[in-house]
This record gives sequence, C-alpha cells and structure tokens, in this order.
Amino acid sequence: MSDERQKAIPLLVLISAPSGGGKTTLCNQLLAARPDMTRAITCTTRPPREGEQDGVDYHFLDAASFLKRVQAGNFLEHATVHGHSYGTLKSEVLGKLRSGKDVLLNVDVQGASAIRQRAETDPEIARALVTVFLTPPSMTILEERLRRRGTDSDAVILKRLSVARSEISQWKNFDYLLISQSVAEDLRRMQAIVEAEKMKAARSLSPEF
Repeated sequence: MSDERQKAIPLLVLISAPSGGGKTTLCNQLLAARPDMTRAITCTTRPPREGEQDGVDYHFLDAASFLKRVQAGNFLEHATVHGHSYGTLKSEVLGKLRSGKDVLLNVDVQGASAIRQRAETDPEIARALVTVFLTPPSMTILEERLRRRGTDSDAVILKRLSVARSEISQWKNFDYLLISQSVAEDLRRMQAIVEAEKMKAARSLSPEF
C-alpha cells in the first residue's frame, strides 16, 4: 500500500485559546510534526526584539504603512495589543495556500471572528478554513497555569481570567472544541482534526482509479 498522503486542497488551520490556554505550545508542536504545514507570518508595528528577523519572525512595519494596509483591506484580521498593531495579511495566507502548503494561524478570539466574517464573502478562504478553540478543563486550572508562569501580578491575572471567561463563552462559534489535557494528547487530537479535514470529500482532489 502506498504511504502517499491523500491529495487534498490545503487547509487554513486557525487555533485560538484564552491567555494561558496553551495555543502557542500546541502550534509549535503541530508545526514540528507536520512539514507540510507553515505558519502565517504576522505584521506588527512593534520594534524587533533581539534575534528577531524581518520576514521570518514578523513583517515589521511602521504605523503609517500598517494603516495604509488596513485602509486598503489587505488584512484578514488586525488588532492593537499593548499599544502595537498586529495583523494577518490575506496575501500571506493565500500565497502559501496556493503553493500547496497548509497554513497555521495562532490568533485570539477577536481575530478568529474577523477571519470567519471574511470567509463569508471569500470562497477560497471559506473552503480552506478550519477553526479550533483550545481551552483548559476549568478556570481553576487556567488560573494555576497563569500563576505558575510567575510573570504577572495578581491584578493582571484577575484581568486575564475575566477576559478568558468572555473568550471561552464563544467556543460554540468554532468548528472544534479541544479541551486541553497533556501536550502530547493535545497534539494527537489536533493531528486527528487535520487528517479528518483533509479527507472531507469537499476538499479532496479526484482520485485516480
């Protein structure tokens, strides 16, 4: 039997989670496990940190250039976080999908909503898009994770938990709900989602009989 993967239209896999939910870890694990998948490089107006490279870690833009792209409708989603703007370029995503690569997006709930809205009027995005919401089993566990980081004050943690409650309430808007367990189990189930989506008849290319 051939071990060749089933040929299918590339996926745009969107993973969202509350702060401390583990989406960055899951995204890194998924990218390491799937050489056929690449992440979309985000644009930002924040200055590069030590070791970061333009076009590799981020597309670094000044505020005026970012605003021009917003006004031109170039972004699938964009937001301002801690005084800096971030956005995902439609050209970045479509370019990689058209080259045959699955594309991974790591975005917050607000960004996920914007991309779902764009998919309603863009058949190419709609056909590729798969949305997954990752969340810890309980607020208690989420609070434990945030406190274990040791980087935030009690006030910041309480604010993050308040935002998380609002974000978690939107889980029904996603295609899949992934309740986090271990890193290995989260990756196993995420891989299962990707493989199942690739086998959907609507995305499969005509088999050769």
